[in-house]
Amino acid sequence: MFTGIVEAIGVVTAVAADRAGMRLTVESPQLAPWLKIGDSIAVNGTCLTAVELTETSFSVDAVLETLAKTNTGDLSAGSQVNLERPMKADGRFDGHIVQGHVDGVGTVSGLDPEGDGKRFSITVDDGLRRYIVDKGSVTVDGVSLTVAANTSDGFQIALIPHTLEATILGHRKVGDRVNIEIDVIAKYVERLMGDRT
Repeated sequence: MFTGIVEAIGVVTAVAADRAGMRLTVESPQLAPWLKIGDSIAVNGTCLTAVELTETSFSVDAVLETLAKTNTGDLSAGSQVNLERPMKADGRFDGHIVQGHVDGVGTVSGLDPEGDGKRFSITVDDGLRRYIVDKGSVTVDGVSLTVAANTSDGFQIALIPHTLEATILGHRKVGDRVNIEIDVIAKYVERLMGDRT
């Protein structure tokens, strides 16, 4: 389990695709020394497993299902990625419950200055939009955020300067695809209510 509080920005240094999926190598001197083979790590909010390590980098495999449901397939050498290690059981909960199970991909449809920060508009399909709640939690590229407003085709988030500087969201442009994980509580509530009908 994760919290959606990004620990570091990594840089993809190699991408190798085959019929089974894709292997990514990510340079991260801050986090690589703390990883072991088999450890989970969230890459842009997608929970992946470290399969190779060096002193400053790690490699992860993304299967076809992951490539179909996330923006991982958009990555290439030089891409920056948000990174977070799993939360320790006795750790402080700074964000919200994030599983690293991306529900789908949204598209940045608007970027508007708002004071020293920015307001992002993100378009998502109706299957995801139904779970977005005004002032509720949502994860965008692994970042725990609060929904600022619902829109007819998605939602908006308001980002403070720190978030723009400490995550890759500060480099996002209109048209970019972003990973979306909705609040897991909404999915459980829907399932429980559906079982009652």
